[in-house]
Amino acid sequence: MTPFHGLLAYPVTPMDADGAPDLDALGRVLAPLVDAGVDAVGLLGSTGNYAYLDLPARKRVLAAAVEALDGRVPLVVGVGAMRTDWAEDLARDAARAGADGLLLAPVSYQPLTEAEVHAHFRAVSLAGDLPLCVYDIPGTTHFRFTSELLSRLTQLPGVAAVKVPVPRDDPAAELSRMRDGLGDAALGASGMAGCGRAMLAGADAWHSSLAGSLPGPALALVRAAQAGDAEAVEAQETALAPLFGLMARRGSLRVAHAIVGLRGLCAAPLPRPLMPLDAEEIDMLAGMLDELD
Repeated sequence: MTPFHGLLAYPVTPMDADGAPDLDALGRVLAPLVDAGVDAVGLLGSTGNYAYLDLPARKRVLAAAVEALDGRVPLVVGVGAMRTDWAEDLARDAARAGADGLLLAPVSYQPLTEAEVHAHFRAVSLAGDLPLCVYDIPGTTHFRFTSELLSRLTQLPGVAAVKVPVPRDDPAAELSRMRDGLGDAALGASGMAGCGRAMLAGADAWHSSLAGSLPGPALALVRAAQAGDAEAVEAQETALAPLFGLMARRGSLRVAHAIVGLRGLCAAPLPRPLMPLDAEEIDMLAGMLDELD
């Protein structure tokens, strides 16, 4: 089985005041994920600040994560980059470093065509020689995958999974429609509200920024969904609803950084120009965490 099933936890990448990765703090952020028993770690995803790190820094982060995890949890790493040759370089480095899979988003400044995206994914999937997940995050990339393009991509060698936003309307029907064209590729959902219901409706995984900073409640939600316990899923999603709402309003990256700070794991500043939650929001978040505890 590829590492794209169950709960994929996306941690923050702690950085110092100069914007360099804080590798000691990264180890502290990863330790609770191992202890909780998440199914995989999604390193250098959107919550992991990859867009704000240069390629050498990203390689250092990967090497430190491989050492910290020590094979106890599968590791998939984001290799999205503005240029195909940069993404190929990151994919090759991931294979050498010992990662278990790749995450690739169609990052670009200029709007991309479907032909360009297909060529990009083909090149990176061949370069890395690792199972690759198509990382569909239109709110960041501003590229929208069609069902036909996703189907074509899953026919490429090495493309083993697709991650899509949680469907808002009739997730069971929408996920079933998507799966029809994906062959054996795993179908994962990302986002907050509705993730458990998406797994009940047939998604293979939840790609979760929340799990990277708060793995316990996220794992409980996924295990309930995997067991087909709709009542437990509803209860867990209700308990998490205030936190999901804050993440939707302020962005999962900002909230995740605040959570690891409140948990005493690190006090990592956000990369400028991003600004942290204000004092009132921090107090609100602390109350939400107390309720979950």
